[in-house]
Amino acid sequence: MQRRITAVSQQPDLAPLVAGWLHAAFGHPDGRTAKQLTDLILAPPIGPEETFVAFEDDIPVGTASLAHQDLDSRRDLTPWLAGVVVQPPFRGRGHAAALVRQVEGFARAAGIGRLWLYTWSAAGLYARLGWQEAGREIEMKRNQEVILMRRDLTETA
Repeated sequence: MQRRITAVSQQPDLAPLVAGWLHAAFGHPDGRTAKQLTDLILAPPIGPEETFVAFEDDIPVGTASLAHQDLDSRRDLTPWLAGVVVQPPFRGRGHAAALVRQVEGFARAAGIGRLWLYTWSAAGLYARLGWQEAGREIEMKRNQEVILMRRDLTETA
């Protein structure tokens, strides 16, 4: 298996695919459509932002982003690791970890010292990658408790 990771800014034709994955994985209680997500992915960045797509051989298999904002209840925190999704047939092959490391490296190169994320189901994965639990929050659009995590990029996992 050969893995490569591409930035959507370098291959914008991937944006609709990523938007479809995000819409399917997370839904959008705020009513955003996959087309609106595509437009958001392709919008000019707020600070250092980027969306990445992992490929297994030549098949796109997953995505992750560096985003300025991701959790409405914590607008004081920025930036975020967001939208980590690996398609089910390709899970368990290290793609999520590679995507997380890609975003961390991009953030480090941009001079960012700390990243944030929230999850309701993958805290174990992130903990194995060096992320630390920072508390519990309510994801307001879904009214669901989530685990808030942080990663200090000056540390190694």
